Amino acid sequence: MSIQPISRSATYSANRDWLASLHGTDQTETITLDLSKFTANTHYFASTDPDQPYSRIVSGIPVGKITASGLYAPWNPAASDGTQVLAGVVFAEAFFAPGATKVPAALLWHGVVRTSKVPGGIDITKVTWSPTGAQIRFV
Repeated sequence: MSIQPISRSATYSANRDWLASLHGTDQTETITLDLSKFTANTHYFASTDPDQPYSRIVSGIPVGKITASGLYAPWNPAASDGTQVLAGVVFAEAFFAPGATKVPAALLWHGVVRTSKVPGGIDITKVTWSPTGAQIRFV
C-alpha cells in the first residue's frame, strides 16, 4: 500500500476598486464586526466550496460602531444605535468560519474612496462629519 498525499490550494484576489489612494492604508485599526447585522450577497459571500468552508466579508463596506456592544455593523445614516456615524470602511476581505457571529477586520478610517465603487453603494450626502467618525474623502 502506498500513501499519496493530495494537496489543494485556492487563491483569492482582493477587489479594492473602491480605494482611490494608498493614503491611510498603513494605519488601519483592528475592529470586530457583528456578523448578524450584515446581509448575504451584499456585504458577505458564503462559501460554496466544500474544501474551503470559509465565507468572506467584502472589502469596502462602510461601517459604523454600535454604541451598546462596541461591535461594527454596516453604516446606516437613519439609525440611532451608533451606526449612523461613519467609522470607516472595511479595508481587506475578512474570512470567517461557518457559525461565526463576530469577525475581526481592518478598518480604513481615513483615506480616499471612490464613491461609485463602494460595494452596496453609498449616498455621501448623508455622511455627516463627526470628531469620532471617519476622515474619508469621497471622489
